[in-house]
Amino acid sequence: MAPLGMLLGLLIAFYFTFCFSHQNPEFALTNPEKSTTKETERKETTAEEELDSDDLEVFYPSHEWQALRPGQAVPAGSHVRLNLQTGAREVKLQDEDKFRDTLKGSKKGKRLDINTNTYTSQDLKSALAKFKEGAEMESSKEDKERQAEVKRLFRPIEELKKDFEELNVVIETDMQIMVRLINKFNSSSSTLEEKIAALFDLEYYVHQMDNAQDLLSFGGLQVVINGLNSTEPLVKEYAAFVLGAAFSSNPKVQVEAIEGGALQKLLVILATEQPLTAKKKVLFALCSLLRHFPYAQQQFLKLGGLQVLRSLVQQKGTEVLAVRVVTLLYDLVTEKMFAEEEAELTRETSPEKLQQYRQVHLLPSLREQGWCEITAHLLALPEHDAREKVLQTLGALLVTCRDHYHQDPQLSRMLASLQDEYQVLAALELQDGEDEGYFRELLGSINSLLKELS
Repeated sequence: MAPLGMLLGLLIAFYFTFCFSHQNPEFALTNPEKSTTKETERKETTAEEELDSDDLEVFYPSHEWQALRPGQAVPAGSHVRLNLQTGAREVKLQDEDKFRDTLKGSKKGKRLDINTNTYTSQDLKSALAKFKEGAEMESSKEDKERQAEVKRLFRPIEELKKDFEELNVVIETDMQIMVRLINKFNSSSSTLEEKIAALFDLEYYVHQMDNAQDLLSFGGLQVVINGLNSTEPLVKEYAAFVLGAAFSSNPKVQVEAIEGGALQKLLVILATEQPLTAKKKVLFALCSLLRHFPYAQQQFLKLGGLQVLRSLVQQKGTEVLAVRVVTLLYDLVTEKMFAEEEAELTRETSPEKLQQYRQVHLLPSLREQGWCEITAHLLALPEHDAREKVLQTLGALLVTCRDHYHQDPQLSRMLASLQDEYQVLAALELQDGEDEGYFRELLGSINSLLKELS
């Protein structure tokens, strides 16, 4: 009985202790630190539940800082800061708010729905994989469309090669083309039309200095020079056309042409009865051969070239050729003069080219051959361009022909008449606002000649 009584007494004592601690929590047997932590977690959970509600009140910021209360949603683009003195969050509009119009259109008290759904990393990986797959499918579709368009517009290189082989198309160099054209021109089986076509095509290639020298290397130049002996005027015309293009500013070809007898053949054509078109091309070839080649100029004088040109300009209906001849003479006179002046400036006493120019006695030959009178009478040509070239030549011949000009009354009358004509034209140019007009230059040349002859 004694143990039973003791057990009952302990139970009664435990009951009173439990009841007392339940009524007075401050005396309960609890851990104060754990109790405080649980209380804080409970309060934060409550605040989050309040903030995570489906609808939040929209806060409308202004251009001044305003405190943000808990539970208010901030529109996108707002400027938010934490006030370190008060610990409160403050909001205002940015200086250039892109959402100003949107905020003005919103009504006060409107609720902003915020989607609180979250995505796991696996969801994001899956979405990214689908995006890449869609992009690859779209890119593949675009590539196929582009390839189909290319196939429609262009043929494969294999097909093109096959077609070229069937057509027997061979890519030729300029040298090979010129050899083929010379063979066509020199062939006895070629018709006149084929010969002319070959020369016409050849002229296009020999404009290049290297091609002209290549023409010389395989003997094509001599074949064309021999074409000047043809009985067909068209062959002479187009052969001279090719030679004129090959001679231009090409000393190596010029030397070979002199040695090949081109100068003699050109002068013979000019001295004989030939069509005007053929003489134009031959005169072009002669000018190309003589310019900047003093040795050829010496041979030209020895072969009576000035007499040939004099007869040419005195023929009726050859005014076009006369202007070209006068231009050639002016170029030859000034070319020698510039070469001598350059030698004096550079103090070169005996360069080879200067010695060759000094052996060209052009001005005395022009005086002896009567070119002072011939040139002066060409002022009667009606074209302004022709008069300009004649005036230039008269000025270049002034030192040699001064006494002849003084004794020619027709020249003085012609210059006075041209002076009156160009004074009127120059005045019209001034009225049109042209300070340095074409007719004023011609008038200046006329005035200079009149002053020298007065």
